[in-house]
Amino acid sequence: MSILAEAEKVINGGRQDTYGNPENSFKIIADLWSAYLNGKFAKPITAIDVAHMMALFKIARMLGQKPCRDNYVDAAGYIAIAWDRLTEEG
Repeated sequence: MSILAEAEKVINGGRQDTYGNPENSFKIIADLWSAYLNGKFAKPITAIDVAHMMALFKIARMLGQKPCRDNYVDAAGYIAIAWDRLTEEG
């Protein structure tokens, strides 16, 4: 099966039944990201924010380069750091 055929099956199959159509989901994601970033301009960025944004940085690298295991490992590490900070700060 081609990548496009597999993607079409995933998008229009069980995931759509579970999560709704991608257009609605992407709108919600865009709204949440916008609110998160817009709210940050009014106050200082925290260590947790840095971990979140670094994970996004790694995701951006994943999109623009040949697959590299290090990017996936680093992204998982940043998310783990964010969780550690959240649980330490209470």
